[in-house]
Amino acid sequence: MSNSNHISELPPGNGRGPIIPKSPNEALKPERVPEPPRRSKKARSQVIIFLNFVMTMVVAICVVAVAAFYYMIRSFQQPGPLETNTHFMVRQGNGLAEIASNLERNGIIADGRIFRYVTATYLRKGETLKAGEYEIKAGASMKDVMETLESGKSILYSVVLPEGLTVRQMMLKLAEDPVLEGDLPAELPPEGSLRPDTYKFSRGTKRGEILSQMRAAQQKMVDQIWERRDPDLPVKSKEDFVVLASIVERETGKEDERAHVASVFINRLQKGMRLQSDPTIVYGLFGGDGKPSDRPIYKSDLSKQTPYNTYQIKGLPPTPIANPGRAALEAVANPWRTNDLYFVADGTGGHVFAPTLEEHNANVRRWRKVEGERASGAGAAEVVDGQPDGEEAEKPPKTN
Repeated sequence: MSNSNHISELPPGNGRGPIIPKSPNEALKPERVPEPPRRSKKARSQVIIFLNFVMTMVVAICVVAVAAFYYMIRSFQQPGPLETNTHFMVRQGNGLAEIASNLERNGIIADGRIFRYVTATYLRKGETLKAGEYEIKAGASMKDVMETLESGKSILYSVVLPEGLTVRQMMLKLAEDPVLEGDLPAELPPEGSLRPDTYKFSRGTKRGEILSQMRAAQQKMVDQIWERRDPDLPVKSKEDFVVLASIVERETGKEDERAHVASVFINRLQKGMRLQSDPTIVYGLFGGDGKPSDRPIYKSDLSKQTPYNTYQIKGLPPTPIANPGRAALEAVANPWRTNDLYFVADGTGGHVFAPTLEEHNANVRRWRKVEGERASGAGAAEVVDGQPDGEEAEKPPKTN
């Protein structure tokens, strides 16, 4: 029989007491919250706290470092501030920090520190940015600038030293070059010892460096050609070989007739005849400075006594009269085999050759007709371009 006021009991063995009803006020009161579990002594250790802090800081630093590296790489590769192409000079001995600072100062890059640090990571051990003058393109990134300076492909200038100049004339050209630096030696190199050529160099090159290069190149070329010479040459020393080549060089500027001109002088030497070369007169009178362009050679000059006047001396002058080039040296080393003893200008820039004085005199007359008599009779006092004619011309010795 049920009774609503009867207090029900839990079945035995459930581990709980009887359900006791609560009043409304008691039911609205919050129940007691259980206390949180106590932290272990290990978790409360100061070492653990410090290690957690360190790990946090390491993670933060790594995040900042990655962000900074990304920013630097992005800045290193993006277009630079340069608006127009410009030249930039890296001098010998400049370090990376100085180069970076100069690049920023010249408005080529935006941040010298970024260029310095990133470039240092790109360069392999032992590598460096090479000295020289470089062209930097407008808008070039720092990466472009680094690759340009690392390549060593600097701007090259050139000085042209043509065949037939004297040592003094070549030295003057080197001294006047606006890009070359440094002084030249006070003592001139020996005549004929410099190789005529076009020499390329970068800004900052010393004049003495080019001069040394010229001497070494001439010596090497002379040695090589001398080794391949005709064994029947009447020229027996390397020094005399260069002397004769310098005369051939000054006698004609046409490469295809140098070996022919050389044969005339070789034939004269073999017959004991004087060379009678006009350029030797000029060198004897004016030396390494050269003849003024408005000063002709007069017949009166033929009799002037100088060690170089081959109208007066027999054989070769004491030194070269200019710096011969390869073509003149090759021509003397292996001249044409001819019987010619004379040559004279043909009026067209070349020369006409003859084995006898009679033929030569006829060629001179034709040359004078082509040229015409010069105003005020000056032509009669000037020497023809080539071997002399008439009484001034030396005849070959008679043979029995």
